[in-house]
Amino acid sequence: MGSKEEKPTGAGAGGGGFFSIVRSWGTAVHKSVNGMLGYEGLEVINPEGGTDDAEEEALRGRWRQEDRDGYWKMMNKYIGADVTSLVTLPVIIFEPMTMIQKMAELMEYSELLTKADECEDPYMRLAYTASWFVSVYYAYQRPWKPFNPILGETYEMVNHCGMTFISEQVSHHPPMSAGHAENEHFTYDITSKLKTKFLGNSVEVYPVGRTRLVLKKSGVVMDLVPPLTKVNNLIFGRTWVDSLGEMVLTNLTTGDKVVLFFQPCGWFGAGRYEVDGYVYSSEEEPKIMMTGKWNQSMSCQPCDGEGEPLPNSQLQELWRVAKRPEGDKYQYTHFAHKMNSFETAPKGLLPSDSRLRPDRFALEKGDLSKSGSEKSRLEERQRAEKRAREGRNDKFTPRWFNLTEELSATPWGDLEVYEYNGKYSARRAQIESSTSTDGSDDLASIEFNPWQYNDVQA
Repeated sequence: MGSKEEKPTGAGAGGGGFFSIVRSWGTAVHKSVNGMLGYEGLEVINPEGGTDDAEEEALRGRWRQEDRDGYWKMMNKYIGADVTSLVTLPVIIFEPMTMIQKMAELMEYSELLTKADECEDPYMRLAYTASWFVSVYYAYQRPWKPFNPILGETYEMVNHCGMTFISEQVSHHPPMSAGHAENEHFTYDITSKLKTKFLGNSVEVYPVGRTRLVLKKSGVVMDLVPPLTKVNNLIFGRTWVDSLGEMVLTNLTTGDKVVLFFQPCGWFGAGRYEVDGYVYSSEEEPKIMMTGKWNQSMSCQPCDGEGEPLPNSQLQELWRVAKRPEGDKYQYTHFAHKMNSFETAPKGLLPSDSRLRPDRFALEKGDLSKSGSEKSRLEERQRAEKRAREGRNDKFTPRWFNLTEELSATPWGDLEVYEYNGKYSARRAQIESSTSTDGSDDLASIEFNPWQYNDVQA
């Protein structure tokens, strides 16, 4: 770690010394295809760093040549655009999970929030919480695209750390999701609106969102500004994901904060996955240094006012990624598989739940043809609902979240904020107190139904 003058001090801070040096590594492995007719100047990035030339790397990856060439011709007109919902993509690049399911993957290591809530040291409390937010980036490195949620689609999760989780797709244009999780130690609320920039053979993903985490024992409120993610080699080459830039976690109650720098991948993978930073007091004095890899583990150590480790102190590991199934096609953890199963589904599962999507379920079973046809059918039904809604002069109203008047500023633009309305908790309490099984023994037989109208056909 560097001196105090070399540390990042906030979102968007330029930094210096060590932190400015690693920023320059991010462009070291970029290569342009110059020898492939029709693709001159196309950026291909090899994360192993220069062991093969760009033309050889460009021919690798999951696409067949005829499919790759066809999608390049379709996509190159969108360079520089936000492609979040502009184009229809084939299921060959998808994973059997939706975006609102993926929001719940953050909950895998929620025992870290139990430790944070029970911790008396306000700086260690932040270190545990920051490690929890870092832990989800292991899931973000998967090179598969989640399904875009249907408007009104939901995802519920119970039976994990005494927690209840609910998320809902609250808007289609722009695509926005809201989520709420709670147990005896914390409440977590998020409004998320992905924003992208297509760069030709890569896409930058900007996490436009508003996060609020409340630790119940101390009552402190946390706010998060995450780093951006870049998906490289979308069409040409082996697809891989990097997360880079600053993560800033602020204790809104005290003014203390954590600033972590996610290093971009450099030559021969130098710096890839590495995370370094500090827990700061409200006076911006470093109290704890943090270091690790976002796909592996995070550790911390007390430091002095110059950011150097205190004498006789030890590096303490706070989080380590759980053991994963070997050879898993989608690189899922055991927890990710549980999320897709009905093991974590509550009694009285909503028919709008992501697990019930026929396209997602078919992909999970390996039937790409059925998955693709079901995906097309759902998308056409959604378009038909939109036409019907406009014809009836109706508007869509989410069930479990309310749109507020708050406009939250983010590094990537302002965001309308949705808040949890408490109705889902009331529904859960009513169902749990009921003695009726209500068909819960055969959840897989429930027909997926997020629709606003029952009389609309695609």
